[in-house]
Amino acid sequence: MLEITGTVEKRRMRAQYLDQMELERERGITIKMAPVKMKYKPDEKEKKEFILNLIDTPGHSDFSYEVSRALQAVEGAVLLVDVTQGIQAQTLANFYNAKKAGLKIIGAVNKVDLDLAAAEEVQKSVANLLGCASSEVLKVSGKTGEGVENLLLRIVEEVPPPSEKDFLKLRALIFDSVYDDHKGDVAFIRIFDGKVKSGDEIQMAATGGGARVKEVGIFTPEFRPVSFLETGDIGYVATGIKDPEKIKIGDTIFLKPKTGEKAPAALPGYREPKPVVFVSFFPAEGDDYDELKAALLRLKLTDSALSFESERSEVLGRGFKCGFLGRLHFEIILERLKREFNVSVISSFPSVAYKVKEGGKVKIVESPKDFPESYDMTWQPMVNLEIITPPRFLSGIVSLGRIFHFSDFTTESFGESLIIKVKMPLADLIRDFDDKLKSLSEGFASFNYEIFGEEKSEVDKLEILVAGEAVTGLTRVVARDEIDFEGRAMVEKLKKLLPRQQFAQSLQARARGKIVAREDIPALRKDVTGYLYGGDRTRKMKLWKKQQKGKQRLKEAGRVEISPEVFKELLKK
Repeated sequence: MLEITGTVEKRRMRAQYLDQMELERERGITIKMAPVKMKYKPDEKEKKEFILNLIDTPGHSDFSYEVSRALQAVEGAVLLVDVTQGIQAQTLANFYNAKKAGLKIIGAVNKVDLDLAAAEEVQKSVANLLGCASSEVLKVSGKTGEGVENLLLRIVEEVPPPSEKDFLKLRALIFDSVYDDHKGDVAFIRIFDGKVKSGDEIQMAATGGGARVKEVGIFTPEFRPVSFLETGDIGYVATGIKDPEKIKIGDTIFLKPKTGEKAPAALPGYREPKPVVFVSFFPAEGDDYDELKAALLRLKLTDSALSFESERSEVLGRGFKCGFLGRLHFEIILERLKREFNVSVISSFPSVAYKVKEGGKVKIVESPKDFPESYDMTWQPMVNLEIITPPRFLSGIVSLGRIFHFSDFTTESFGESLIIKVKMPLADLIRDFDDKLKSLSEGFASFNYEIFGEEKSEVDKLEILVAGEAVTGLTRVVARDEIDFEGRAMVEKLKKLLPRQQFAQSLQARARGKIVAREDIPALRKDVTGYLYGGDRTRKMKLWKKQQKGKQRLKEAGRVEISPEVFKELLKK
């Protein structure tokens, strides 16, 4: 599309042009949505020119909030399905969201140059999903350009233009943002009413923050300043704001009301992205705390779903407890810290927020170390999980259900595939469910999930004690039926990793006040009598007793230091 419309010159084109991050190109996924404005002339002889605003969105469930904002900013959507993968669970979820948003949806199958036979099958399944004829689903190839011109024509013909309104006051939806050292926070906006230009005083509906516009512009896909943006435009506003809390994705921008003037109503659908997975980050080098803080602040400006607060560990020192939308979101932030800011971190076990009733009071517990040893009742977040898989992997997925605590298991046919719908705890999903499912199904199965509420759970806090002291960084909340197994695995792993000391060290796993597993690391043995010659046994006995007393004093006075390297090994899957 970028080539055909002349938005990007052919000599500047490269694969995955809109995926600006190296990490996106490596993984072959979209992490950040990418907008671009294109001008298209279907017929060079005619003067008629169309302006197309495209937003390339992520597909993974963890970024569904970003996708929902993008769907609010447009009139139509192209449902693009890879012929080598077919319809995946995320495709279905995004299709239903686009339908709910009332968008005109055009179906297309991509990479037809790779497998034309498979393209026919995938074309039929997309047609069934959209409820249209197979011929209406276009076959395209991003590599060769086949069918892309037809897709552009279909968009021009079928996607409705922005509706004209008499409402002159500015209302614009923020669907994304990035941070620039000179321009501050740059909000990506879709203007529904009115217009905005450089120098305007603007205000945000949800946060109440205000700013003087430094620059407005469009995406080509690079930033290109323009004199103004008006109704129907997708572009950016450089606000100069350097506080991440003042710009929120999904918020409405309007012109600052004059004294006594009423502000226009905010656009519907704004909600705060709610973190559901919590991980503690500690700098691998103790001196990098300030660098880690600065890096997280910068990431917060480009990713409003990230949340963090200060935390301290007796082993790893100062760090931050961070909140994420899912496990992939956490892994991406971890990778970006390393690549973009050169900050290496040690991360704790991912955990979720539990609702706990203790002594008649209900509280939310986000950190495992704060989880009570005994309680009246507890609830854990649950997810509705949809798995699309070839039927031959059904029995394997059923066996996974025993490990990951599936409930309400149902199946339905979907073309040549099966859709499996289950409920499962979010805590189980973020362990290594993705890896297990991909391994079991040889990469053919895909899943999508949404958090729907909470259910009663039977979980306990599992603590690891070294020489009688609990190590908070290793504390986890684990399903009660897995406590013994997890406790045993942890102390056995720790025994292999911890160096021996001059005194014996006990390694224990404790849950509900009881020790569920134990290992011992014997003391280093030094022959203190080796230099003696002659005399009777009493001289040796005297030295052995003296050594024993010294070891006892060491045991009483010395704490066992766990190095960051040992922590890294323990926290691996």
